[in-house]
Amino acid sequence: MLRIVCFGPGPQFKGGIANYNTSLARAFDKIDSNEVHIVSWTQQYPAIIPRDFIDRKSKKDQLDGTRIKVHYLTNYNNPRSWESTVKLISALVPDIVIFQWAIAIQGVPMGYIAQRLKKKGIHVVFDLHFVNQKEGSSIDKHLTKWGIKHARSYVVHATQTAEELKTLFPERAFKLVEDGSDKTEKTKIVKLYHPVYDMFKPDPSFDKEAVKAAMGLKKHVFLFFGFIRKYKGLHLAIEAFNKLQQNHDDVSLLIVGESFWQTLDNKKLATKVKNKLFGLAKSIFLKKQDDERNYNPLNLITQYELEKSVVVVNDFVPNEDVHKYFQVSDNLVLFYLNATPSGVESIGYNFNIPMLASAVGHFPETIQDGYNGYLANPNDIEDMALVMEKAISKPIQRENIGKTSREMSWENYAKAISHLLNN
Repeated sequence: MLRIVCFGPGPQFKGGIANYNTSLARAFDKIDSNEVHIVSWTQQYPAIIPRDFIDRKSKKDQLDGTRIKVHYLTNYNNPRSWESTVKLISALVPDIVIFQWAIAIQGVPMGYIAQRLKKKGIHVVFDLHFVNQKEGSSIDKHLTKWGIKHARSYVVHATQTAEELKTLFPERAFKLVEDGSDKTEKTKIVKLYHPVYDMFKPDPSFDKEAVKAAMGLKKHVFLFFGFIRKYKGLHLAIEAFNKLQQNHDDVSLLIVGESFWQTLDNKKLATKVKNKLFGLAKSIFLKKQDDERNYNPLNLITQYELEKSVVVVNDFVPNEDVHKYFQVSDNLVLFYLNATPSGVESIGYNFNIPMLASAVGHFPETIQDGYNGYLANPNDIEDMALVMEKAISKPIQRENIGKTSREMSWENYAKAISHLLNN
């Protein structure tokens, strides 16, 4: 029996990292008689950030039927809570603590907590969703280096991330392995994969044609899903779709997701103050071209007069409603500007939906062109339109996606991490 702590956002939060941390905890809970704890933030970011991060729509309890205990304790803005987090985790006497690392701004509190746990002899692992930040600020490298340096070992989901880690710490001796049980005196980097989410499952009674008709969708449906962020390239997807629909009158683009920076009431004084302070911080630390608060690719729909071909659900989707958007669609569009392993891609595998992606980041490692999806040249709208055309004329066999994802289970993932304790 192992006592395991998964540090990261608990299930009350929105987004992929909360889903990821919850799914990992569930996987550990299913193995033998493990005792599993989620130690979560109460507030993940500086209070000036103008965004609501709480999932206020999902109704299903993601931990129902498990023995997992959740501790909402760590407040980014309260250093006393960081020390309380150290005390709680230490009192649990865990065999291993897995930190979810997904944004550099959390480097100070996470680095503090990890350093204190390391001094107490606790095995600290960082599960790295990135090393180099997608929208980088001038201090991200320093925050990342401080935040993750106290780990005994690391987990990555792409070769690129492993190489970035080696570059960040050139003085350390690393060994890249594919299972935590491999013996080495060096710092282990365990290269795994982004597991297929088990919290999103197809509805066997789903009537695809009826839902398509109700939503006003045409024969061939291309899906963009998830938070609307600039790096996800929705503007490129709309541009490419505009070219595609000029030769097809039977295609639809389904856009489902919340605009990342539009979750608060901008008329409220508190929101106005946050926007002012956050804008000032961005002007100091963030490269001007990377300030995406005014990013609104949905304007392109009107510009190109695509209202009859594009269906938009511009809102956060409760977990229990996710399935219908994947089941009604024929292809998942991932024309990212840059990419670390994607939670949206992982959801897609659960529905055996072909992937249309930019050949950036890890996508060439997981998407085999012509087998489980198609790859387009980065930032090449013409090639993206051709890929969408190819998805219609030479559709990917869905059983291929099932074969790709068969070994990408949470159980195998959790076991590989557990093996780190063998060395």
